[in-house]
Amino acid sequence: MVRVKSRYLLCEINVSDRSELLKLDDRALARAVKAAVARIHGDYGSALCSIRFCVKYLNAHTGIVFLRFPKGCYKLLWSALPFITSIESRGQIISCFFNCLHVGGTIRTCQRFLIRYNTQQLHRMLPKCKNDEEKKQIQESILSCSLMGRNNEAFEEELESEEDGE
Repeated sequence: MVRVKSRYLLCEINVSDRSELLKLDDRALARAVKAAVARIHGDYGSALCSIRFCVKYLNAHTGIVFLRFPKGCYKLLWSALPFITSIESRGQIISCFFNCLHVGGTIRTCQRFLIRYNTQQLHRMLPKCKNDEEKKQIQESILSCSLMGRNNEAFEEELESEEDGE
């Protein structure tokens, strides 16, 4: 049996009002990405995007999203992301833009990058703290960053099911 290779795109969704992130769902996000690829790359891009493309993970609180797509067409999808300026979700239009953080071959490599990225962001926040309590909270957050934490159980289950399925 031939293994079909995929790529994972780790993106950050940026919106003006963070509360609008909670309105997003994975189906609306997938619809917006497919529409952007079809608009930019036509029928060819639309056909490639319809094969094995999916939103693997969406964190509506942080705006982090993992997109999975075939290895051969990741550049088409990647090039269409800057043209997404709004997402229609639950009858509301949310204006946003995508910031591509990492392209990886597995979910695990994207997780590792995300941990490093979040740690760097926390280190950038540390000098901007106003009091010692804020500094202590950020230092505890930095120390608690790990791949095997309680919050990553869903990632581990997805990774195991994906390795078994493909």
